Amino acid sequence: MGTRRQARERAVQFLFQHDHNPPEDLAGTLEHFWVHQRPAVIEVIEGKSTWGEEKELPPPTVDDVAIREFAEPLVRGVLEHREEIDARLQQLAANWDLHRMAGVDRNILRLATFEMMHREDIPPVVAINEAVDIAKRFSTDDSGKFVNGILDKLAAQLDRPARTATEAG
Repeated sequence: MGTRRQARERAVQFLFQHDHNPPEDLAGTLEHFWVHQRPAVIEVIEGKSTWGEEKELPPPTVDDVAIREFAEPLVRGVLEHREEIDARLQQLAANWDLHRMAGVDRNILRLATFEMMHREDIPPVVAINEAVDIAKRFSTDDSGKFVNGILDKLAAQLDRPARTATEAG
């Protein structure tokens, strides 16, 4: 699995967490999240422990850094534009209230919508494909179709080609 896919999955996990328990200190919460999401750290934390013993955590790997560098702007972008994103999703999701959607689906849709509307360096078709695959992995059997249907409607409304990226500047 590529680092961008892992980054998107982590972004969805953070957004889900934020959706259900918004932190007072976003920067601190993001830092804690990134430290504890690294596979090597999880291995150390879940390994043999002695009560009260401090565990020395390994430094981030090159992949850990790449994942964070791609995911964190996505998370911050979704949170910054959440009101606009939610309004757009509400318009596209006929007969679905956002608060009644599965939390995972809602946050996958938010992430992909942000990418499609605000990240011109990411082709909309890539955002859709990634969102569908993440929905299939983390949500219900029908979530991939649900996410795809809503995002296809959004892609049809965009003023840029679905398959090409432009330079973000």
